[in-house]
Amino acid sequence: MPRSQRNDNFIDKTFTVLADILLQILPTTKREREAFTYYRDGMSAQSEGEYAEALRSYYEAMRLEVDSYDRSYILYNIGLTHTSNGKHARALEYYFQAPERNSFLPQAFNNMAVTCHHRGEQAINQGNLEISEAWFDQAAEYWKQAIALPPGNYIEAQNRLKITGRFSSFS
Repeated sequence: MPRSQRNDNFIDKTFTVLADILLQILPTTKREREAFTYYRDGMSAQSEGEYAEALRSYYEAMRLEVDSYDRSYILYNIGLTHTSNGKHARALEYYFQAPERNSFLPQAFNNMAVTCHHRGEQAINQGNLEISEAWFDQAAEYWKQAIALPPGNYIEAQNRLKITGRFSSFS
């Protein structure tokens, strides 16, 4: 039985039921259904903090999934999982790949910015102000991209850009 069907969480069970209904209604191939099952299992494992299992499911979903749009979400979730494991450089690799397949993925740009900002804070803690500024500048560029996609979202990022004086070059 797939992991997502074992979950006791009401929201996850509801999602699973709805997803199964959609998979029966929509014309999909066996491969597409299998890829989605692995993706769904990855999300379930990720939500339970079972990151190794989540990554196994996501990698299997990536092996099977051919649709670029769907792959972007798998890549994004792999990035989230690596972030949860504290592997920020690895997470960035996957966050970078997601918008290459789906340019309207503001959450990937936001997470790139958050990760770069975190790296900037680490550089400050190590006493390297020059490197920290480079990381903060890079974070600002990603936040600008995230903000531009769904205007009105990412208010905290907009405020951070204004406070740091990096918002003025945003247009």
